[in-house]
Amino acid sequence: MTLLLISLAVLIGGYFIYGLLVEKVFGVDPARLTPALTKTDGVDYVALPTWKVFLIQFLNIAGLGPIIGAIMGVMFGPAAFIWIVAGTIFGGAVHDFISAMMSIRSGGDSLPELVGRELGPAVKQTMRWFSILLLVLVAAVFVLTPSALLVKMSPDWAGPLFWTLVIFGYYMLATLVPVDKLIGRFYPIFGFALLFMAVGLLWVLLTGGHHIPDGFTEGLQTRRADEVAVFPMMFVSIACGAISGFHATQSPMMARCLKNEKLARPVFYGSMVAEGIVALIWAAAAITFTGGYAELGDYLSANAAADLVNDISMGWLGTVGGLLALLGVVAAPITTGDTALRSARLIVSDMFHVDQSKLAKRLLVSVPIFAAAAALMMIDYSILWRYFAWCNQTLSVFTLWAATVYLARHNRAYVITLVPAIFMTVVVITYILFAPQPEGFGLGIAYATGIGVLVAAIFTALFARYLILLRRGAIVHNVAY
Repeated sequence: MTLLLISLAVLIGGYFIYGLLVEKVFGVDPARLTPALTKTDGVDYVALPTWKVFLIQFLNIAGLGPIIGAIMGVMFGPAAFIWIVAGTIFGGAVHDFISAMMSIRSGGDSLPELVGRELGPAVKQTMRWFSILLLVLVAAVFVLTPSALLVKMSPDWAGPLFWTLVIFGYYMLATLVPVDKLIGRFYPIFGFALLFMAVGLLWVLLTGGHHIPDGFTEGLQTRRADEVAVFPMMFVSIACGAISGFHATQSPMMARCLKNEKLARPVFYGSMVAEGIVALIWAAAAITFTGGYAELGDYLSANAAADLVNDISMGWLGTVGGLLALLGVVAAPITTGDTALRSARLIVSDMFHVDQSKLAKRLLVSVPIFAAAAALMMIDYSILWRYFAWCNQTLSVFTLWAATVYLARHNRAYVITLVPAIFMTVVVITYILFAPQPEGFGLGIAYATGIGVLVAAIFTALFARYLILLRRGAIVHNVAY
């Protein structure tokens, strides 16, 4: 219990202390007009109330990461709690806030344009296709996951194919209609349901006389039966509850709806902290409900994580509360999947300079994206998830390095993004080299880590060279945002 309370206090304190520092480092200007006011088009650039922007951003980035991801990730042991707290405050929230502010300052540009502006045209082209791949992967993964959850709650006639078609049809609609017509109206309700679920579970944990077996006294080693190493595997497995590259594809979408720059910290840094809190609560609930790490491992070896979500929700919150909680759990991946496709549409339209004010042009951009997502759904889900997880964290590396260059170029304290950029570079390189074949290359952990550190050192040296050239005036950027 003490661990959970301390972790929650540190997360909340991180928002008010480190979040404020990050805000000051960037240099938020409340007097500067935002794209929602200067580029209003009634489709994507629409000024929305701040509370709606927060709930939409929270729901967009949450998915099932802080729920299913936390349940699976906590099997790495108490190190998972440390990563959720530290990763959120110093990595994920900074990543989400800076990428959103960069988009606001550039008129609402999507992520590949932002990264390419800082890291060069070759990286821009790579980022465009890499981002689209990740977003289509997200959509495919987050059709299949909620479909499986809904099947468990439905009569026999409503099987997996039925729910897959329904969800994908909804994705197509949400991708095409103006942001305030569907997303702006219904997502706050789903966001409330997801937050209600978290608050309800926290109340049970705090008042139900439960013992939370955090396991710190037994050390930080993994609790997984297969003894998979904490590093680097945990840092890819627990993504949305700590740091996730996918979030940076979502931040520009809501950056186009924010009324004032002073609201960016509550919306973007705050929604990531809220996600970290949800992840903490679900991690604690999983080991508490089952009785410990060993018991959780036995449960997961016999059942899906979604079954545990259902058991905890119904067992602790009752029928009404459990149904509302499950509404949030089902809505979370659906609302992440559809905004992933919407973000893909925005990236493609930015890439080819296709105006999106007319439905016909939105269809022109969207139909190939829909076809790609449908094709990916034919691939085995476990394969999709593994590659999504690595692509997701790799995207965060691109974003963090671009943010570091941006801050350096504006003579800001770039260390706030440099440190997580170096760390995540080591993580993603080590992961893909260490992961067993065919997912990775199956190298020994020592070799994989050594190469990961070497690559991070090369990137750092290139950045140091950039700083030298920048200070000498040898590099001139033709953008002033």
